[in-house]
Amino acid sequence: VQLVESGGGLVQPGGSLRLSCAASGLTFRLYDMSWYRQAPGKERRLVATITRAGSSTNYADSVKGRFTISRDDGESTVYLQMNNLQPEDTAVYYCKAFVSNGMVYWGKGTLVTVSS
Repeated sequence: VQLVESGGGLVQPGGSLRLSCAASGLTFRLYDMSWYRQAPGKERRLVATITRAGSSTNYADSVKGRFTISRDDGESTVYLQMNNLQPEDTAVYYCKAFVSNGMVYWGKGTLVTVSS
């Protein structure tokens, strides 16, 4: 199983980025998907989750109204659209695939830096 994040980079405050996480080696449509982030010196925190078939989404309070999680089961990819980025959004962003039986897979992360 592989989860490969992409789309990170340097952006100015108020800017936007779209992260992608491409999955392989698993039956993607059966997995719930989440994005987490870990800022320097801090613990990894949940950002957003989308359930199988996109039937439900939820977000951390800190990103509500700015970030949108979506998925394309045909492409085995989950996305995180991030708008109005702020310096406090600077972190390594990771995607996670998980199912109710306890199977969990993580990507290696992509760095997002918000700075002027």
